[in-house]
Amino acid sequence: MSRAYRVLTLVVAAGIFAFGGITGFRLLTSSADTVDAAPTCTNKTVKKGEKLDSNLVTVNVFNSSTRSGLANRVTINLQTNGFLGGVIGNNESATKPSRVAILTDDPRDPRVRLVASQFKDKVAYRKPDVTVDGGVVVIVGDDYAGLRKKAPTRITSDREITACVPTTPLP
Repeated sequence: MSRAYRVLTLVVAAGIFAFGGITGFRLLTSSADTVDAAPTCTNKTVKKGEKLDSNLVTVNVFNSSTRSGLANRVTINLQTNGFLGGVIGNNESATKPSRVAILTDDPRDPRVRLVASQFKDKVAYRKPDVTVDGGVVVIVGDDYAGLRKKAPTRITSDREITACVPTTPLP
C-alpha cells in the first residue's frame, strides 16, 4: 500500500469519527421533541329513549375454562357484532361460571343487557370482584355455547349513557 493511500484512509476515518462524535453529542444534549398527546377517544352521549349501538359498548372478556384462547375468540365474535374489544385474559375472579357470567352491580344497565343478549347461554349476573376500567366484564366457562346468530346490535336506553369512542389520529 502506498503512503498516500494510508494517509487518505486515516483522514476519512478521522472524519467519520469526528462526525459521529459531534452528532452523538448533539443528540445527547438536545431537548426531546414532545407533542401533546392527542385524545384517544371522543365522548358520545346517548340520551334516555335513544338507541344504544353496540359500537359504543366495550366488552372485557375473561376465560374461566380449560379451552385455550376462548376469551380471544369470544372477543373477536363480539367485535363482529360491532362491540369494542376491551381487556382479554384469564379469569382471576372468584366467579367461575360453567357457561357465561357478567360482573355488574346493575343487570338492568342497557350496555349489560345488550351484551347479555348476544349469548346463546343464560347469563348469570355476579357482583364485580375484579377491577377493569370501563366496559362490561364477561367471564366464559367450560360449557360456553357461543353467540346467537341474529343477536341485536342496538337497544333502547333507559338512561343517559356517555361512552368513550376510540379515535385514530390521522397523519
